[in-house]
Amino acid sequence: MGEYHIRTFEDRDYEAVRTIFSHGIQEHAPAGCWHVLRFPQTHLLLLAIFLVTYMISASLLFSCGVVAAFLVMGWMRMKGLWAAYVQAALVSDMLDIRKTYLEPKDCCFWVATSGEEVVGMVAAVQPEDPSQRGKALELKRMSVAKRHRGHGLSKALTRTVICFAQERGYQEVVLGTSMVQYAAQRVYEGMGFRKVKVEYPSLLPQGGIPLAKLLQFYIYYYRYKIARSH
Repeated sequence: MGEYHIRTFEDRDYEAVRTIFSHGIQEHAPAGCWHVLRFPQTHLLLLAIFLVTYMISASLLFSCGVVAAFLVMGWMRMKGLWAAYVQAALVSDMLDIRKTYLEPKDCCFWVATSGEEVVGMVAAVQPEDPSQRGKALELKRMSVAKRHRGHGLSKALTRTVICFAQERGYQEVVLGTSMVQYAAQRVYEGMGFRKVKVEYPSLLPQGGIPLAKLLQFYIYYYRYKIARSH
């Protein structure tokens, strides 16, 4: 970790953090597709499409082509969902980072740098759930550039949020991450976060939530209890 430095966001970091966020989120589209392809329901659907097409066309090649086209359309749809999520964030909380994450009380946005390059980011905000406000802060927008992963940077950024919350007297840190963000789940669980809730994603384009239910695509919510200092 000696080659990295974590500091508060500055306006000159704006384009870099938006790029890291966009690339980091859209990297999960392939994992989302593999998640869907592992379902027995998906296998049955593909088999049904193949059999119906073959009964109509009597062409093995054409039937395989229809199945392949269906898979391509499914991939494009899944990729589009991730892209829509990114776009929604870029025009909401990530549009004015200073206003969203630095001006409100007990909120902050940090970047990790390697030399002059921004290579990671994380934020602390008031939780969306009103019942948690006053006792917990929410960890959001965690992302590390791909070529800088594996050096403990995600853990360091997570500890930054935990220490920030502890210094301000909060009892917990909460967060949400998708079921296909396996590396993030390992980091959080390894640091003592506990899974407390599973829900369908809420920030999706029109029609996204029914699709998420069909695909059994969840968001895992975690909680970290801050030890009281003596």
